[in-house]
Amino acid sequence: MHTDLPSGIRIEYETAGPADGPPVVLIMGLGMQLLAWPPGLVDGLVARGFRVVRFDNRDIGLSTRVPGTRPIDMRKAAVKAMLRLPVQPPYRLEDMAADTVGLMDALDITRAHVVGVSMGGMIAQVLAAGWPQRVRSLCSVMSSSGALRFNFHFTPATRALLSPPPRDADEAALLDHMERVWMLIGSPGLQPPREALRARLTAAMRRAYNPAGGARQMLALMASGDRRKLLRRITAPTLVVHGGADPLVPIGAGRDTAANVPGAVFRPVPGMGHDLPEALLPMLVGLIADHCEQAG
Repeated sequence: MHTDLPSGIRIEYETAGPADGPPVVLIMGLGMQLLAWPPGLVDGLVARGFRVVRFDNRDIGLSTRVPGTRPIDMRKAAVKAMLRLPVQPPYRLEDMAADTVGLMDALDITRAHVVGVSMGGMIAQVLAAGWPQRVRSLCSVMSSSGALRFNFHFTPATRALLSPPPRDADEAALLDHMERVWMLIGSPGLQPPREALRARLTAAMRRAYNPAGGARQMLALMASGDRRKLLRRITAPTLVVHGGADPLVPIGAGRDTAANVPGAVFRPVPGMGHDLPEALLPMLVGLIADHCEQAG
């Protein structure tokens, strides 16, 4: 399903669960489609009585692709952001948060529990600070406050994420590239079997493949800068979840996020990397559902 927002952006979305259940809006991370939300997490929240909404952010999946003018040098942009030099994105995280509000309007959702992972957590933070009347509770997962000391760690995982796939690569080569990135950022020892992982990656690629959109999203992330002052404006009950084995966004970033949101609760997850592994889904569903229920 899709809806056209007043801004001209078309958002592809799916819903699950009872129409009268408390709404939970899931915001996915950088370059990832709504398919990236594991069925076990969606089904787990539905089993707890929630109406679950997930969607493709702009520039990814089946949502609007924003026109680009020239190739983006991600390494150069990262260095500029690290040196606090201006990064000029075609849109900002605030625009992506406004997309989420527009989707809520289209679905007649006045207030929702908002869960965001990675860049989606950043969008959720901006949403909670900028539209407090629309957010019943916030859950920021494997994300950060934008504080510089947590943003740029040139580890193998970071280098893989910033490196483009091979030029003119066929489907098999693209899958190899995506698999390498996934294995570098994922939870050690909790990765799915290779065949299952490649099947998931193949399904996502064949549904929609838009690396240029992911690069533009990365620019929006880099341009966001330090959000700690923004986080201090959040009034929604907030849960911050972060993996203890995250090789992409260090666990200190989660602690820092929680420290800057008034009253936030921090929950570290030992062994979890920068993904949502199947083995940890029951625990993650429990954390998120309990938090939403406690927030009313």
